[in-house]
Amino acid sequence: MYNAHIMDQLLSNPLLLGFIILCIATLILLGLVIWMWLKMRRFIVDVDAHNVSESLNIVATNLEDLKKFRKEIEDYLTTVEKRLRKSVQSVHTVRFNPFKGAGAGGNQSFATAFLNEEGDGVLISSLYSREHVSIFGKPLKKSASEHTLSDEEKEAVEGAKQNLR
Repeated sequence: MYNAHIMDQLLSNPLLLGFIILCIATLILLGLVIWMWLKMRRFIVDVDAHNVSESLNIVATNLEDLKKFRKEIEDYLTTVEKRLRKSVQSVHTVRFNPFKGAGAGGNQSFATAFLNEEGDGVLISSLYSREHVSIFGKPLKKSASEHTLSDEEKEAVEGAKQNLR
């Protein structure tokens, strides 16, 4: 009964009804403004930015900086890759006894091939005997040498080539 009395007063006084509707509308609009302001604050990137335009300018500047950095990294990686192709990427050693049945020297002799990605490099060989040690170096181009290779040296080069794959 009490609620019916209040409703009768509200409906009979259009000014009071308009005021209540205006207050409700104002509260709804205030809530929407606060919600939009919070969304805008999440969108604005930098602390110094006061509006969306400044925020977009900061993002554009950062994007340009990232593009420059990316270009520098790409250039650096290109030079690193060129150097890497020329560096030793495979090593293979074969130990052997050059005097087979005589017993002198044992398996102290060796042939070691050092190759880069393109098969260029060097072959180091050592022949060991009790009285004498000889060391030889032979350049390699495309896994081949202009000098005659022993069977052990060929085996070392082939082993290094296999490691490249």
